[in-house]
Amino acid sequence: MALNLYNSSRVVSRDDQVICGASRARYFPMVIQSGKGSCFTDLDGNDYIDFSSSAAVLNTGHSHPRVLKAIKAQLDQYIHFSCDYLYAEPQVKLAEAICRIVPGDYKKKVSFGHSGSDAIDGAIKLARAYTKRPGIVSFMGAYHGSTFGALSASAICHEMRRGIGPLLPGFQHLPYPNCFRCSLEHARSTCGLACFSMLEEAFSTYIVPEETAAILIEPIAGDMGFIEPPEAYMTALQRFCRKHGILLIADEVQQGMGRTGRWFSFEHFNLEPDIVVMGKALGSGLPISAVVAREEISNALEMPAHLFTLQGNAVAAAAALATIETIEEERLIENAKMMGDFLKSRFRALMKDYQVIGDVRGRGLSIGVELLADRELKTPDPEAAVKITYECFQKGLLMLFLSSNVLRIQPPLILDAATAEKAVDIVEGAVKAYSKNQLGDEALAVVKGW
Repeated sequence: MALNLYNSSRVVSRDDQVICGASRARYFPMVIQSGKGSCFTDLDGNDYIDFSSSAAVLNTGHSHPRVLKAIKAQLDQYIHFSCDYLYAEPQVKLAEAICRIVPGDYKKKVSFGHSGSDAIDGAIKLARAYTKRPGIVSFMGAYHGSTFGALSASAICHEMRRGIGPLLPGFQHLPYPNCFRCSLEHARSTCGLACFSMLEEAFSTYIVPEETAAILIEPIAGDMGFIEPPEAYMTALQRFCRKHGILLIADEVQQGMGRTGRWFSFEHFNLEPDIVVMGKALGSGLPISAVVAREEISNALEMPAHLFTLQGNAVAAAAALATIETIEEERLIENAKMMGDFLKSRFRALMKDYQVIGDVRGRGLSIGVELLADRELKTPDPEAAVKITYECFQKGLLMLFLSSNVLRIQPPLILDAATAEKAVDIVEGAVKAYSKNQLGDEALAVVKGW
């Protein structure tokens, strides 16, 4: 039986009248009312397990008591005082904490913004200012944000570029190393790192190394479907950048803040980026982002080249500091790894029973389950993604999909075993129903996705 979404649907209708459609990816016609931990309730009283963390934002879960306490305490003092003219201790405390958790035995400095997109713009500015070079290289299939700099670096779909050009000059895009769907049709065990040879060839023919400021990469490509490059590729990339004086920028907006079982996903590859970008989960739901760079790189920009009136907002900074403390003291990074291993083992068991599941991958609580119409040909099955996620939604599990056919498994890092077990049981039921052709076409009219 379908959910009662009467109150939610009324808000959705109002939303259609006043909210720009370009800012809304349509999944389910549901409006949240309240949330606690790994679960939330909608306006009609329906309860859900959250396997989205609000697009990887709520790593500490919905309304974590420690984060709420920090926010309320700061509100009792003051909401904001412009840090671009004077100083604010919450901002300083947060910057000190961020410099501590970002690996690297070198002096770091931080600049703050409001979203991952503006942080990517800040990283681009820093790279160009420090190197005195214009070129930025990023990867095909990547999503880095929707401000003009981040958009110019992104290469995920026509829709986010169509009709708004010209974009910023100086950007080049190379194929992202994808071992599941190797564009060169190599086997992982015998490829000889051919994907990196493609990068070297690009730099030897049409990309001038001496004019390239930075290579921007997601160490684990989220919106591409949780694609993870070979460790040897990342090692070679770091070596190449250092050889040519090119900065390496790690986009940790989606995968950072403990989500992959380390503070940052680049740690899985033993990288030492020159610039690290973070956002999303940093403020546990409050809008704040950060760019962390070597001191000499940070010093390359002059005021007011990356200044925002609300930068380091005191309430957002207090929430972010409480987020870091919560992740550390509640050992949420360790829990992300443990629960991630549990979920992957369950999904891999399902893979043996259901042909529609073609791959299970990811680190920590950032897991992709790829759905295929044909395993041998690796043919994507977007219809399966729509119908399975919609069925899960009807049964009380909010789970999204990306890259058209990859289930996006990103629950809060506070996830416990009982909730995880219940969620996977719901997914199994939906996969089983789909495999038996028991799911109707209603979802295809409702769910558009990303």
